[in-house]
Amino acid sequence: MKIIVPMAGRGKRMRPHTLTIPKPLLPIAGKPIVQRLVEDIAAVCNEPIDEIGFIIGDFGAEVENDLMQIAKDLGSKGHVFHQEEALGTAHAILCAKEIMEGKTIVAFADTLFRADFKLDDSKDGIIWVQKVEDPRAFGVVKMDDNGIITDFVEKPEEFVSDLAIIGIYYFKDGEYLRENLQYLIDNDIKDKGEYQITDALERMKQAGTQFAPGAVEEWLDCGKKDATVHTNQRVLEFIKDQDIVSASAKIENATIIPPCFIGENVVIKNAVVGPHVSVGNGTKIERSIISNSIIQEESKIKGLHCDNSMIGNHTSIKLDAKELSVGDYNEIED
Repeated sequence: MKIIVPMAGRGKRMRPHTLTIPKPLLPIAGKPIVQRLVEDIAAVCNEPIDEIGFIIGDFGAEVENDLMQIAKDLGSKGHVFHQEEALGTAHAILCAKEIMEGKTIVAFADTLFRADFKLDDSKDGIIWVQKVEDPRAFGVVKMDDNGIITDFVEKPEEFVSDLAIIGIYYFKDGEYLRENLQYLIDNDIKDKGEYQITDALERMKQAGTQFAPGAVEEWLDCGKKDATVHTNQRVLEFIKDQDIVSASAKIENATIIPPCFIGENVVIKNAVVGPHVSVGNGTKIERSIISNSIIQEESKIKGLHCDNSMIGNHTSIKLDAKELSVGDYNEIED
């Protein structure tokens, strides 16, 4: 089995966090988004993952090394491919054409999922979907009475289906996928100005490929700050039975309200942290109350009261305590 992970986007909706780190490497409960993604996919596959291809922009050698380590930790051979220009989903996937053979999963690295099934790799193809309230921002599918996908529609202006494609696809024949992606490029077939995977899927379907839907229990978006914080919350709930507080963390006169992830060499003093907080390696927190938030590595936090927040690496926040004299029936807001 191969996994191809297009992740060359700049993550503009997640700025300022993506000014220094590619979005797929932002941490969710202590692990990069892309690592959790490939681990989740491996968990539903019936066979080992032989190779993983990461399609990136100009992210630098450190990022490439991190991605290769993620593949190695799964027992897979890692590859890094570069997409020089953003020309659409089909173009991005085709950047990994040299490993596109045999059973292949394509997974875009801005989404996580929760699923309780094993991949039926005997099918021609599987498109993983979930119902959404507003399908206009997604590619969607229509199905017949036998559960076979009949139509792919990219970001429909009018309602045709509420089954949104979550960005994870299985193909029994990776070479055939490659041929159809290449056909779009060679014949300059675009939708909304870009080469779209849905056009390749439609062409494959018309030639006889049968695609079935793969439903997930929960689809977790990492596209914006609020969605990413929510995803961190949900993942912490999923793994709350695991030991996710590092033994090297120093907790002094502080309360940790689970579930939380507390990284290596974290120091928490005179503070309340949790629930649903992830704290990266080497971060120090004092005199603070923090809930439902992500704090990354090597940061220093003092006097912070926050919720629904993301704080980056090597950040310093120091807030002075306020002296107040407040009478009855007053209301004070920041």
